[in-house]
Amino acid sequence: MHPTGSPADRLAAVGNQMIEIHLWLSAELARLRAGLDTPSRDLRAHCLTFCAALGRHHTGEDAGAFRLLAEQVPELRPVIANLITDHEVVAGILERVEALLAGETAMPLAQVRGELDGLAALLESHFRYEEKRLVSALNALTGRPGTTEEILGLAAPPRVTD
Repeated sequence: MHPTGSPADRLAAVGNQMIEIHLWLSAELARLRAGLDTPSRDLRAHCLTFCAALGRHHTGEDAGAFRLLAEQVPELRPVIANLITDHEVVAGILERVEALLAGETAMPLAQVRGELDGLAALLESHFRYEEKRLVSALNALTGRPGTTEEILGLAAPPRVTD
């Protein structure tokens, strides 16, 4: 159930929503990597959509959540600096993937797979580190800094119920 109460209730869930976004991004990356085994006409579009979503998430965190945390919890600044460095590495991978997909010829699957495998390994450790170090601080932010999308770059995905 998504929080729908007061602004404080919505804000308190920002760290939890970050986890939901990470889970969704991880699942999308896994689907994308699995799709390389049986490429379809939609694979290129799915890959570009994923790259754009991940880029928006990291850009949003840099400008939103990380800025707020640096102001309100200055002791987290070294952690934030590490995470921003990770975001720069991820952006480089996304640029390489997008360049591989931009060609008019068949998608170079082996190269795309190599980049996505490296991205998956990096994101696994990045997401866990970010969650371990920031969720509590995000949940404790004071004031109403903005929407989840403004703070985290993406809205939390809808929950899938069985």
